[in-house]
Amino acid sequence: MKFGQVLTAMVTPFDQQGKVDVNAVKNLVNHLIANGTDGLVVSGTTGESPTLSTEEKVELFKLVVETAAGRVPVIAGTGSNNTYASIALTRKAEEAGVDGIMLVVPYYNKPSQEGLYQHFKTIAKSTALPIILYNIPGRTSVNMSVETIVCLSQIENIVAVKEASGNLDAMAEIISRTSDDFLLFSGDDALTIPVLSIGGAGVISVASHIIGNEMQEMINLFKSGDVRGAAAAHRRLLPLMKGLFAAPNPTPVKAVLNMSGIPVGGVRLPLVPLTEEEEQALRRLLPGVTV
Repeated sequence: MKFGQVLTAMVTPFDQQGKVDVNAVKNLVNHLIANGTDGLVVSGTTGESPTLSTEEKVELFKLVVETAAGRVPVIAGTGSNNTYASIALTRKAEEAGVDGIMLVVPYYNKPSQEGLYQHFKTIAKSTALPIILYNIPGRTSVNMSVETIVCLSQIENIVAVKEASGNLDAMAEIISRTSDDFLLFSGDDALTIPVLSIGGAGVISVASHIIGNEMQEMINLFKSGDVRGAAAAHRRLLPLMKGLFAAPNPTPVKAVLNMSGIPVGGVRLPLVPLTEEEEQALRRLLPGVTV
């Protein structure tokens, strides 16, 4: 499975009643594919997965698969801190026709490294789909060790990891100790070029909602050997990348999409809308954008 180099961790559009907005989902999928997205990750943290019901997640999987229509791979976020619930949702995702799944490190129950290994191994055995692991200790309070990731990479359908630990030393070691066909994606937009420089495959991005083509250009400059050009592009895009995380994700990126004429609605509680001051700060990062 070729995932590409810029995958978007897609927001979930809601209507004014706070329900999944079917037409806005279709519009967003088409916008992302037209603007530099190589693959779509549905119902991850950026998709507000903690507030989506199982039924809503399955509806989203079907809708995005249908709208993408084979143009890009669709990766379903089916991970949770309940191994057997994750297996059940993975089976529903498989039935919906997704191309792969992403499994986050279990949160709140704080498993040991052996517990992590057994969790992911058990889910992997339940599906034929390719699996992207997702290490994000800032949200889960557990960091998946290099050793655990290396061991999991030896399971046939565990093919990649989204690394959002920020630890480039650990990422370099993962790349060194896994096979060439095991992929490591940056989970942080701002670390895209550093991760590429140590052998990473690309980024699973939030900023690509807004600057997907620019991120593709930055990565292509780097891969073509124009490191100075890539670095200049990185510095140019960095303020927006950082601004999109100035408030809890995905509140800022949803605000910017709405400002940019791509309606995605608001966020569900316990997230709250941006303050007027926060909106103004974001607008200053978007020259030419008017409400």
